[in-house]
Amino acid sequence: MKCFHAPSRRELLKASGTLFAWAYLPKLARAEGRDPRFLAFILRGALDGLATVAPVGDPNWLALRGDNALTLDGKMPALKLDDYFALNPAMPNLHRMFQAKEAIVVHACATPYRERSHFDGQDVLESGLTKPAASDSGWLNRALAGLAPAGRVDPNGSKAFAVGPVTPLVVRGPAPVLSWSPQRVLPASADTVQRLLDLYRHSDPKLASALEDNTKLDAIEQAGGMAQQQRTPGPAQVRAYFAEVAGHAAKFLAQPEGPRVGALALDGWDTHFNEGIAQGRLSQLLGALDDALAAVQTNMGPAWHESVVALVTEFGRTARINGTAGTDHGTGTVALLVGGALKGGRVIADWPGLKAADLYQDRDLKATTDLWAVLKGLLKDHLRADDRALAENVFPGSANIKPMAGLVA
Repeated sequence: MKCFHAPSRRELLKASGTLFAWAYLPKLARAEGRDPRFLAFILRGALDGLATVAPVGDPNWLALRGDNALTLDGKMPALKLDDYFALNPAMPNLHRMFQAKEAIVVHACATPYRERSHFDGQDVLESGLTKPAASDSGWLNRALAGLAPAGRVDPNGSKAFAVGPVTPLVVRGPAPVLSWSPQRVLPASADTVQRLLDLYRHSDPKLASALEDNTKLDAIEQAGGMAQQQRTPGPAQVRAYFAEVAGHAAKFLAQPEGPRVGALALDGWDTHFNEGIAQGRLSQLLGALDDALAAVQTNMGPAWHESVVALVTEFGRTARINGTAGTDHGTGTVALLVGGALKGGRVIADWPGLKAADLYQDRDLKATTDLWAVLKGLLKDHLRADDRALAENVFPGSANIKPMAGLVA
């Protein structure tokens, strides 16, 4: 009789920050004398792109965000990228990479999804489909399955990896992946647990039912007096966790016998209240992410020069601040790309403007660049994925979305 193991709350949340990696060499890239690495960060919860990279040159920016608008001469000055855009001051490492032409910002960007459900948005982001639908595989796994391998990086398998508890959809599919989970596990907010529960109610009802039972038991346990805020991780915990997870991922990918493609997920970006753009929760999260990127660069060593890291999220947040000093679910956001293999030092944006008439549904930054174009461009030029496979299998139904050229040096 096959026994079903219901993961505990702790085990399930380990999926955030778990590295899932492909242990083969891309054959075509190898034939060109290259040994490329690719790492995808899934930022779950919806990142506020306007707070991450502020359009300081837009004449409507200050009116839109008021005292929350990042500026070049504010109390916490934004970091200038070009004459129109500036980076959140919590991200000096990303700014340094941008200046070294090892980072690209793609602004006013989104997947094809245009609604506001976390579950559906994450489903589209990870499945690579044009709309929410049942899928047992993700775009990154299908991309790997379509690459001709030049053999395993370690013919005997990699003993450095342990099987993680829950595999994110983006790496599920026919291509075999290895996984590793960090020792450190952050305490989970009720919001994170609820979103994970919603996700698995759709994709794995049996797992969702077990998780729901465990969550109820956890609630009974916590009823003894432990307040929710006591389980909420502090800034130092988040910073250490992000850096550990990303740093270990980079160490694995940097090894000659290590994997070449990986993905990991980081939660926490759902900032409905007290967002704290320059000082506060979002600023702390962006600072932690900035440390994580620095850890990736450091731990990649010489392999950094052949690396691309893509940071993507399910959708953006509202252009205007809400009544609780936060932002609600939106549309357009940013995709952040870093790595020594990039043709960086650029903000790529077909800027839609911030007048009320220019906003999507009078509330969101309008998306003018399809995220699939960005990812297709990276997979094609960096890993040498096939055009037809990208259009028909990796991102089905995307033949009209051309891969963005010129991202890789």
